[in-house]
Amino acid sequence: MDRIAHWERVYQTKRPEEVSWFQVDAALSRELILRVAPDPATRILDVGAGASRLVDGLLTNGYTHVTLLDIAPAALATTGVRLGATSAVRTIPGDVLSLEFPAAAYDLWHDRAVFHFLTDPADRGRYLAQLRRALRPGGLVIIATFAEDGPTRCSGLEVTRYSAESLHATLGAGFSLIDGQRELHTTPSGAQQAFTYAVFRLDPDVT
Repeated sequence: MDRIAHWERVYQTKRPEEVSWFQVDAALSRELILRVAPDPATRILDVGAGASRLVDGLLTNGYTHVTLLDIAPAALATTGVRLGATSAVRTIPGDVLSLEFPAAAYDLWHDRAVFHFLTDPADRGRYLAQLRRALRPGGLVIIATFAEDGPTRCSGLEVTRYSAESLHATLGAGFSLIDGQRELHTTPSGAQQAFTYAVFRLDPDVT
């Protein structure tokens, strides 16, 4: 499957508020970031940002270094129109599995959109290698996936479901689990989807 073509088609044919993962306010993600990384100078990378409104909430709370990464340029363009020009936000179109990240460029890695789609262990390995490179030692990771009782498919694709503990086991050595929470997300159509949110810290001694 051509991942870029798939997600570009989604964002070209649907309005942001029509997709199942739409949130008027990305409240839990924002609250977790505010709690574990309250410094407004925290360098945040939102992986699979799509047209999420998390960035709006971060800007409202004074964050000044937010980078939005998405495989679909159309999604980032939608966010750009909504936000207008702001020096606090940088956008990167591309596949997180193949981008060339500078080492230790970010203090916090957030992902509510990508990891549960990585059903191939090789892709998960590539993702984790990218995470370890891009995040500074001692940095923070927030990953949200479908919970173990959540949907088995999304946007026509198979997903892998996790608890906070199984996410921790998948990330492997070098990550400490700080917090795990459950969210029942209500889709625009009124269905409920169970999500797992987990917060990790990368070992400050990682090399």
